[in-house]
Amino acid sequence: MAEVAVLRTTRKLIEVALPLDAINEAAGREKSIRHGHPSTLHLWWARRPLAAARAVLFAQLVDDPSSRPELFPTRRDQDEERERLFGILRELVKWENTTNEKLIEQAREEIRASWRRTCADNADHPRAAELFDPERLPAFHDPFAGGGAIPLEAQRLGLEAHASDLNPVAVLINKAMIEIPPKFAGRPPVNPESRNGSFDGKEWKGASGLAEDVRYYGKWMRDEAERRIGHLYPNVRVTQEMVEERPDLEPYAGRELTVIAWLWARTVHSPNPAFAKVEVPLVSNFMLSSKKGREAWVKPVVNGENYRFEVRVGPPPDSVVAKRGTKIGRGNFRCLLSGSPVPYSYIDDEANAGRMSARLLAVVVAGDRQRLYLSPDSETETLAYSAQPSWRPDLPSRGTWASNAQGRRYGFHTFGDYFTNRQLTALTTFVELVGEARKKSRQDAISATETRRGEARTPTDDTDPRSLTSGGRGPSAYADAIAIYLAFLVDQVANHSSVVCGWNHPNGQMRSVFSRQAIPMVWDYAESNCFCLSSGGYQNMLDRQIKGLAALSPAGAVEGTASQADVVRPTISVDNLLGRGAP
Repeated sequence: MAEVAVLRTTRKLIEVALPLDAINEAAGREKSIRHGHPSTLHLWWARRPLAAARAVLFAQLVDDPSSRPELFPTRRDQDEERERLFGILRELVKWENTTNEKLIEQAREEIRASWRRTCADNADHPRAAELFDPERLPAFHDPFAGGGAIPLEAQRLGLEAHASDLNPVAVLINKAMIEIPPKFAGRPPVNPESRNGSFDGKEWKGASGLAEDVRYYGKWMRDEAERRIGHLYPNVRVTQEMVEERPDLEPYAGRELTVIAWLWARTVHSPNPAFAKVEVPLVSNFMLSSKKGREAWVKPVVNGENYRFEVRVGPPPDSVVAKRGTKIGRGNFRCLLSGSPVPYSYIDDEANAGRMSARLLAVVVAGDRQRLYLSPDSETETLAYSAQPSWRPDLPSRGTWASNAQGRRYGFHTFGDYFTNRQLTALTTFVELVGEARKKSRQDAISATETRRGEARTPTDDTDPRSLTSGGRGPSAYADAIAIYLAFLVDQVANHSSVVCGWNHPNGQMRSVFSRQAIPMVWDYAESNCFCLSSGGYQNMLDRQIKGLAALSPAGAVEGTASQADVVRPTISVDNLLGRGAP
């Protein structure tokens, strides 16, 4: 009978104790990080804190001192050594140390030391040469990779990281985090601006060169889009007539202010027969800003069968009425003209029959370190409706995607119905520009290679013609990589550019589509100006994305892989991992 090989294992730090207070504090703080965090690349549900993932991986890989009595014979020795490891861990989980190469290398050395001891313990294993190579850390595989926090931290700690998930969006996010950046790590940017000598002598660590190219071509996309469709997003000129009505606008007289967002109220024909021809507003809240000292609200002015909206500043005389709008219950409203109830069943029927419209409620513009709210005008409405998109998504939709509105379609028959014509025009323009930016970056990469001929060969000189999906590393693959991050950027713009984006009046900011994991009905929605510099604007999201990308692929990171796979039938088998040195 064949002898069964015995695998000798040791107790790990995670099995004994962890500095939980430090880990919890770092994980909690991470929720408020908006710059330099990988989550800025693309939205994903239930992201795991990087700090917690880093701590758990470190503690799973490092021996607890009690398992090494030959090194730490007494209880006191073990406690002192454990406290030393805790000291490393407490520093390791801090956000400021995410890219601290010296600290990360210290953590990697502790992992390598424990791994070498494990290899020595199993030196007599029949497959020791295959499984226990002391010079190569074990590979890591997460079959439920999701947002990629765990594979990313495994790579940061020096492991060969592999991620798989059934959702293709998760797979692409993981590729963008652990597979693509190491592939092009250390390369200088290829764009003309960076090659004109302005960055001479700069050391392009990790993915910083790639991030610089994404910044350049992302900015080119924005500028080109503004050239093509900027007329649909005009500034607002503060006239003397506006100042006479609103003395608070005096400092801005004669100035052109950038629009941050247009706030719209959905409308349906009044169910009251006396006003059946009038489209009445469905407004859940007339408050525009509830910040103390900067209050602003909308006053509806009714004149017979007509009405208009006027913006007022200062606390409303009746804050309860202002905050309630025309809403009287969940999905139920009242007619602004007659007071008649407008039930959700009637609204749903009107919307599905194509009789729901929208009316401009207010315009939000950027003042001097503050938001300003202006009354709407007919010209602004007309301009918004003049946009004619070249394409419209026709994939069927089931309507709202929230538990409190199941079965109500509210006119959302296809995914194209979630966008205004102006939003679709902007999004289709940006999508087209991703392809153009890819061609432009590929040609620039080829030019960068040609200018280096005759010099010492560097990774940038790779003339591999293959695409990224074919395993290439040359100009075509590099252009593919840039296009992926730019496509992510368009996704971020789409998340802030639909008719189910709301306006957060307490802090004066856009609410994105996925401010929660659902698509609930939004009655008075906010249409962002993608060319503004505030939240919801293209440039704001590009800046955040660049900081997140630049922090990827730390020194010494091993190139990872990401693939689409069912956990029952993974594309990365245990044997594959064993062949790479994983126990």
